[in-house]
Amino acid sequence: MRRGLDTFAGRSFLQLCIVVLVLGAWQFGVNQGWISSFMVGAPADIWRALVLSASNNSLWTDSGYTVFEAIAGFVIGTVSGSIIGLALWYSPFIARLTEPFIIAINSIPKIAFGPIVILWFGTGLSSKVALAVSLTAIVALIAAYQAAKNADIDYQTLLITLGANKRDIFFKVIVPSSLPSIIATFHINIGFGLVGAVVGEFISSEHGLGHMIFTASGLYDLNSVWAGLFMLMVIGFVLYFVVDYIERKLLPWKEDTHQNSLNV
Repeated sequence: MRRGLDTFAGRSFLQLCIVVLVLGAWQFGVNQGWISSFMVGAPADIWRALVLSASNNSLWTDSGYTVFEAIAGFVIGTVSGSIIGLALWYSPFIARLTEPFIIAINSIPKIAFGPIVILWFGTGLSSKVALAVSLTAIVALIAAYQAAKNADIDYQTLLITLGANKRDIFFKVIVPSSLPSIIATFHINIGFGLVGAVVGEFISSEHGLGHMIFTASGLYDLNSVWAGLFMLMVIGFVLYFVVDYIERKLLPWKEDTHQNSLNV
């Protein structure tokens, strides 16, 4: 029986059952008066809030803003951070010079940059994208630099004995060997991109799911807050699986290795 459930369809069925069970118990507790709908919300009221916001298109408009900000921040931050991280390998002096600053910046919660980013970039889309970039770029930078430093030394030595220069080593060894680590950060960075977008909307915005949640919480409309949170969960799931699909296409051997380990 376990083998039959350990498939995509079987796992999806069990996950759906868990969701239905939790929501059903939640709604039953509200109906029985054991759970305060004002303090916790109720699944039926959350559904009505979702339907209402979807019918007046505000849900789709806010979701579109948040998705755009998250994806733009993810792409810009990951690409720029990876390029800088790889470039640091090219100049060990610059790497040693900037390493304390990178550590210092990485130790600061990026959310603390929110008010500064809003002040510099205003309250429009650019400030949310900039905040998402601040979260994703440092992760990509550190991952790329560490991967470049850990590149195969023996292979580099072999190329040097064959007459290769530093540029040849960089493009033939460092960049290819670093790509798996860079691509592996996609899963982390897509989440950080979404966090940066929502935090920026919390601080100052007229659109986005963060703005929707912040406004609803100010009105003590907990059902609309949950509606926004559930929509963020759905977006997070979709973006995660899109990134996972991209990773499997770019690194097909990783999927094969994973399947072989499961069959052992």
